[in-house]
Amino acid sequence: MAAPTALASERLDVNASGVRLAGNGGTALVTYRARGRLVHALVWGAVDARPPSRTDPQVRFRLDWSGGWKTRHRLVWKTFRNRCARYDGPALAYLVTACKAPDGSYWAVQAWQPYLPHRGYPPYEPRQTQWEFHISHWNGPPAILEVHTDWAFKGQAHDLFGRLTYHGQPVYGFKAGRDGAPGDKYGRSLYIDTYDSAYGPGWKRETSIMFRTGSGAFCYSFWPTHDNTLPGYPNNPRPAGNGTRYRISVEGPGVTPDLVWEGPGLHDFNPASQADVAYERDMDSLFMQFLANDKFCPTQR
Repeated sequence: MAAPTALASERLDVNASGVRLAGNGGTALVTYRARGRLVHALVWGAVDARPPSRTDPQVRFRLDWSGGWKTRHRLVWKTFRNRCARYDGPALAYLVTACKAPDGSYWAVQAWQPYLPHRGYPPYEPRQTQWEFHISHWNGPPAILEVHTDWAFKGQAHDLFGRLTYHGQPVYGFKAGRDGAPGDKYGRSLYIDTYDSAYGPGWKRETSIMFRTGSGAFCYSFWPTHDNTLPGYPNNPRPAGNGTRYRISVEGPGVTPDLVWEGPGLHDFNPASQADVAYERDMDSLFMQFLANDKFCPTQR
């Protein structure tokens, strides 16, 4: 049986159904249906995450979608003994199923849609609506995604900034691909969704960007744009996508669980409002704590 392409160490499959999770020691067995077939996937070989390093590779799973035949020359799934207990760990977004291993570590499967078109554009390719299933294995608290709403350029644009940390250390990679996605296993993208915006009612995908190298922080402001990833470029103007709420989804570092932040948007900046001016001043100070040494983000104030 051919294995699906793994874009990241956490990716298990897409558009799965009937997902069941079992665990025994450092190995998990995930049983599900995909592409009209029953799959027994063994997952092992990694837990938690390493801090960013140019010399040491990030942890990553080994996966066998044949149920053990490919790597162990026998159908391990048929005799796999489940020793995983009821999940009692931190609340997880996009959760499909989870359990607690005998050593106190956790396994979880989460599912969400990373490939939706940007700028609120309706999906126009089948891949864009795929539900991607990720598996994670970790101890203790997961990573922390901190996000703040703000205004940029003296209130001309709505703005988001924040950072991703794990065990108090920033999460970031060292290179990006041509499409702006992470070019190594340390890098992580954040997927920004906007609610009840100029794109229309409900949640729409705004964009995806990388956390900044060195700081693990990010900055993003909402402007009208022509997006070269969308049909019709450059004759495809899209309005500024600021909304009444925002949601940011992130793949956890290493093989830790995926994270989601959600919060309200801001009203338009009023320079005559003392409250707005004071809030902006406080956010500017916090922004510089996160990103003062970044080459790009301080220019976006």
